[in-house]
Amino acid sequence: MNEPRIVKKYPNRRLYDTEESRYVTLADVQQLVRRGVEVKVIDSQSGNDITRGILIQIITEQETGGEPLFTTEMLVRFIRFYDEAVHGAFSNYLDHSLKFFADQQREFNERMRDVLGGRAAWDMAEMTRRNLEFWKDMQGQFFSARVFKDEDQGSGESAKDGGKDGGKDASAEDKSGKPPGSNNRN
Repeated sequence: MNEPRIVKKYPNRRLYDTEESRYVTLADVQQLVRRGVEVKVIDSQSGNDITRGILIQIITEQETGGEPLFTTEMLVRFIRFYDEAVHGAFSNYLDHSLKFFADQQREFNERMRDVLGGRAAWDMAEMTRRNLEFWKDMQGQFFSARVFKDEDQGSGESAKDGGKDGGKDASAEDKSGKPPGSNNRN
């Protein structure tokens, strides 16, 4: 595995690519990331790894100009998940989802090259089946983590106690929709 490309951030807020021995911009770092180059940004004074902060800065600039990737509602949900007990599960869910999406995109591109190159035809139904299976599994994991949080807080509404109907058996109602023993007059 290749070592990450080191970019140093100096007190004057300039970024310096140590491999190319030149100053770079956030746009240059963004292009490196898009090309698949692993980048590590180091604060020149403290030696701390500040890569996350620089990547967040790149995303912020992308989101404020042009067509944003995240809706306002998505950002609100992200912020709310920082305070939730499911923070780790949500982070894991996002990570797996993005990896899965990237893998599927790569596989799709490879299959399309095969089709265009005259090799075996690609089976779209199989990819769709795998996508649905993956998303069902991920949703199940995510929502089960949410149920555990609700149980811990004593919300009284979880998969164990039957949810909104309080665990009552719907068959206990008569044909009129009224519970047994109630007056059946209109």
